[in-house]
Amino acid sequence: MSALQYLPHTRIKTLKLASAVAAAKHVASEIDKLIRARNAAGKNTVLGLATGSTPVGLYRELIRLHKEEGLDFSRVVTFNLDEYYPMPRESQHSYFRWMHETLFNHINVKWDNIHIPDGTLKPNEVDAACAAYEEKIQAAGGIDIQILGIGRTGHIAFNEPGSPQNSRTRLVTLDSITRRDAADGFFGEKNVPHHAITMGVATILEARRIYMMAFGEHKAGIVYKAVEQPPTEAVSASFLQERKEAVVVLDEAAASELTAIKLPWEVGPCAWTPELVRKAVVALSLTVKKGLQKLNDDDFRDHHLYELLREKGPAEQIGEAVFHDRMATIKPYPAGRVDQPTPPAPLPEGRGEKETARAENTSNTSLPSSPFPSGRGAGGVGSAPKTILVFSPHPDDDVISMGGTIIRLVEQGHKVYIAYMTSGNVAVFDHDARRFVDFIDEFLQAFGNPAEQSSAGTIKERVYAFLDAKKPTEPDTPEVRKVKSVIRATEARAGALVCGIPPEQCEFMDLRFYHTGTKTKKPIHEKDIEDIVDLLKRLNPAQVYVAGELSDPHGTHRICAEAIFTAVRQVRPAGFDPDVWLYKGAWEEWEPHEIEMAVPLSPEVLEKKKQAIFRHQSQKDRAMFPGGTDRREFWQRAEARNLATARTYDALGLPEYFALEAFVKWKDG
Repeated sequence: MSALQYLPHTRIKTLKLASAVAAAKHVASEIDKLIRARNAAGKNTVLGLATGSTPVGLYRELIRLHKEEGLDFSRVVTFNLDEYYPMPRESQHSYFRWMHETLFNHINVKWDNIHIPDGTLKPNEVDAACAAYEEKIQAAGGIDIQILGIGRTGHIAFNEPGSPQNSRTRLVTLDSITRRDAADGFFGEKNVPHHAITMGVATILEARRIYMMAFGEHKAGIVYKAVEQPPTEAVSASFLQERKEAVVVLDEAAASELTAIKLPWEVGPCAWTPELVRKAVVALSLTVKKGLQKLNDDDFRDHHLYELLREKGPAEQIGEAVFHDRMATIKPYPAGRVDQPTPPAPLPEGRGEKETARAENTSNTSLPSSPFPSGRGAGGVGSAPKTILVFSPHPDDDVISMGGTIIRLVEQGHKVYIAYMTSGNVAVFDHDARRFVDFIDEFLQAFGNPAEQSSAGTIKERVYAFLDAKKPTEPDTPEVRKVKSVIRATEARAGALVCGIPPEQCEFMDLRFYHTGTKTKKPIHEKDIEDIVDLLKRLNPAQVYVAGELSDPHGTHRICAEAIFTAVRQVRPAGFDPDVWLYKGAWEEWEPHEIEMAVPLSPEVLEKKKQAIFRHQSQKDRAMFPGGTDRREFWQRAEARNLATARTYDALGLPEYFALEAFVKWKDG
């Protein structure tokens, strides 16, 4: 703890760590120390536990500590925050089952020491059971450490907006936003229960120590309300301000809206690095609605930027420097211009040949020098065609997020490969599976070929039989998942072809971590990383594009990105060292001060990009997992984002473009 510093300007002790993994390890270490101390004293440790995606990393670290470092859970007593109601214990959606599969089955906690609200109770039994739950917590001596996440409504446990500070364990009605957020895991909002049994705010606040964790950009706004604005029943997490023992633990994305991170110059003295200067001046330009080169000294003084003006001024000089820095990000040729085709670069065989190979497979793409660090990108002339590798976590992320850049790269003579990392089959509606097996059956009959037969009938008969009997939240059979995988793969090839990429340049990796049949995924498999390493070595790309939207509510983007980063680190010693660019997907966009490459799109290219998105018919009109509350189709989100980025550049006084796609260079470490 001594090496960690709490963020200033917050009403709750707040820690920002580099990543969700680092945050999980920090909280796990605090639990580890307490359990070992209590065990040595012959005492129990009482833990309050949460469910959902946020604590998964914490639980994996606790499992590791148990298996590798001997952390003994035999004297640990647990109380879970909540459970859906009604909810059978054996359901894949029950928190009872989730906790056992995610944590309890992997540690030596005693069965009698596990307590989870009962979702199988009869309505007339609920009140008594809730009172008994409170009594069990008191009988155990109270909760030593309570683990919390935070919902987008600001709820802790299922204490929705309006929950009073003195509330106790009870049956509650779930907010519509909470149910919408849970819809992905239930295969549709209509399947999400309307009620839950939850610990109350008062019960949570009585814990001796509380750790609330939040990860990802989609949590940043509500975290700001919870830790910087006054306590209110509208945000039950804000009541944690009443407890000095409460600590909020965030990754960088979840902390991004806090004043100390977003506007650090308003909190205290700053070290005016080039990056912070850029952030402050871009924000100032957009706030006062003046181009970068039009800012004056009064603009800086009126917006808490006295120190910057004194250290780097005058205003004209600062605005000019940031203007040229942002100008250098505009890359009409994202991989360089191609004068004439040249043979592909030989694969490097060792460190001694690395520079030669890279010189032949990269270009001098820098624009005129800038006083600020900026990513290598495009604009150079006289370069050879490049091999480009785009990693797409789902079968449509490529065209949604960077379809215009892919079109540009192909038009400019580069050879673009797309690696689809997962099948995306869980996002296909049942009615699409029916339609396609019906097509297969009709097609085979029309051409005189008998449909595949087995003792269970044709594939159409088997799929129809399962779907007819399928329960609302039941996972698909392997055969149905295969049908849905084929649907996504054919759509991906069709979308790539619109961009000018032939089928033979589409790689379908079908990584193993995705093979669950549900929205919840396994950790990345070592064989998955090996497959990525093999692909990098086989193609030897000059540029690699990766989904950098680590706040992806489905988690797949984050898992895929980390796997790619690990693979790139592994191939470097052999001389493979591509430039790695990060794009964002359907939920977020890079902030204007973060962008290191902005690729201009004409109206024609943007229209072509939309046509590529349209080829993903199973995701058209209404996606199964739209993510959050944004009900727009993916093509609408992509178009609006690209147009907005161009408008932002225009507002900064930069050249006006119709649309822009934005990227950031991956910086290892």
